[in-house]
Amino acid sequence: MNVNAAAQNLLTRRHFFGRLGGGIGSVALASLMEPRLLAEAIGGQTGGHLTGLHHAAKAKRVIYLFQSGGPSHIDLIDYKPALRAHHGEELPASIRMGQRLTGMTSGQSKFPCVAPMFEWKQHGKSGLWLSELLPHIGGVADQLCVVKSMWTEAINHDPAVTYIQTGSQQAGRPALGAWLSYGIGSENEQMPAFVVMISQGSGNKTDQPLSTRYWGNGFLPGQHQGVRFRSSGDPVLYLSDPPGIDRSSRRQMLDALDSLNQLTADQVGDPEVNARIAQYEMAFRMQASVPELTDLSGEPRHVLESYGVTDAATDGGYARNCLLARRMIERGVRFVQLMHRGWDQHNALPKQIRGQAQDVDRPTAALIADLKQRGLLEDTLVIWGGEFGRTVYSQGALTKDDYGRDHHGRCFSILMAGAGINPGTTYGTSDDFCYNIVDNPVHIHDFNATVLHLLGIDHKRLTYKFQGRNFRLTDVHGEVVKGLMA
Repeated sequence: MNVNAAAQNLLTRRHFFGRLGGGIGSVALASLMEPRLLAEAIGGQTGGHLTGLHHAAKAKRVIYLFQSGGPSHIDLIDYKPALRAHHGEELPASIRMGQRLTGMTSGQSKFPCVAPMFEWKQHGKSGLWLSELLPHIGGVADQLCVVKSMWTEAINHDPAVTYIQTGSQQAGRPALGAWLSYGIGSENEQMPAFVVMISQGSGNKTDQPLSTRYWGNGFLPGQHQGVRFRSSGDPVLYLSDPPGIDRSSRRQMLDALDSLNQLTADQVGDPEVNARIAQYEMAFRMQASVPELTDLSGEPRHVLESYGVTDAATDGGYARNCLLARRMIERGVRFVQLMHRGWDQHNALPKQIRGQAQDVDRPTAALIADLKQRGLLEDTLVIWGGEFGRTVYSQGALTKDDYGRDHHGRCFSILMAGAGINPGTTYGTSDDFCYNIVDNPVHIHDFNATVLHLLGIDHKRLTYKFQGRNFRLTDVHGEVVKGLMA
């Protein structure tokens, strides 16, 4: 071989990456046909899926009923009868301990304690105490594990929601559902792995806005972002074909677009191009699967009534979303997240929380009971809770029948049920003022580590390399809370 021929066989750096991009494109196309084979072929998580779980999973899927705004654990879940003796008294300095306050109450001259004005009752064989505002949830008390010792450093909504959902108070990290989509994918290639639905409650109608980053993919490939389903019109924007475009024409258009995207992928090797190809294909498949999913006309009347869905065709609130969540996990969606707004009750709490609790009480209980009756609760993890709790002291004036509560992150409560959870139990204890944790604290990193553990994932090993560092949901923190598990 002469020198010129040898030189022609040498790969320049540009040619090398160009050919590598072509290989990536081929792998992406193979992943559309069978993603699990892709993961097995290349090993690890490079293909977006674990080749195998880190340990035996107790849960296959998650329904996260996120109560946006910060529900008052004091008025709903964490029963403190001794607080009645301190009603109207100044919160002792020994309890407050100089903890930082939000700008909404830091200027108050007084911090009077407020005992809940609602009655409480024990439920089930476990004897779980719940507020009169949650009678239906009381009916599934023996399925619940109540965590009364959650805590977070965040004290304002946006960083607090970002923190509990993504593991960081700063924007830019993947949400829990995105991590699961990346790690173990969906059980049904006709549906996304991560779905989000939003509802407005009867409480604070001017509640905090919900940012798309709460269900974003962060630095993970774009196909792992949560897909938002709307409450009216097309469940997903642009799901329906435009007038005059039939299914065959849409397929031809998509094939042509994929060819153009593949050319770009071959030239630049950008993994986001391959993610775009995957997203277009998923959208095409969803055009067939989503209308059937969201059609509730086949649900028995007694099921609709149990959730509180009065009209299967028009209802679009929390009750309908709970029922859709059950239908989604039946069809292989890995992570369903309901975002229910209205819990930010800085004033007029007694009035607002009544309506807000009524919104969620029946549907939440019906979902848990429905899952159990269908044999799905044993491998579905259900979570109910917000980004933080509320203060024991009143925000603003305390009157005979009215008060408000500010944000409180140092101690709050959540409910868990289903796969791997120890039912009919409580975990952790707060003090008599629901202000500080007495034992078994559960930081939100610990909580997320436990959720991943139940799904068969070691939170320290589910990582993604970005900007030279291996990131994970729990950052460099978090311990699995064995006391929550059966």
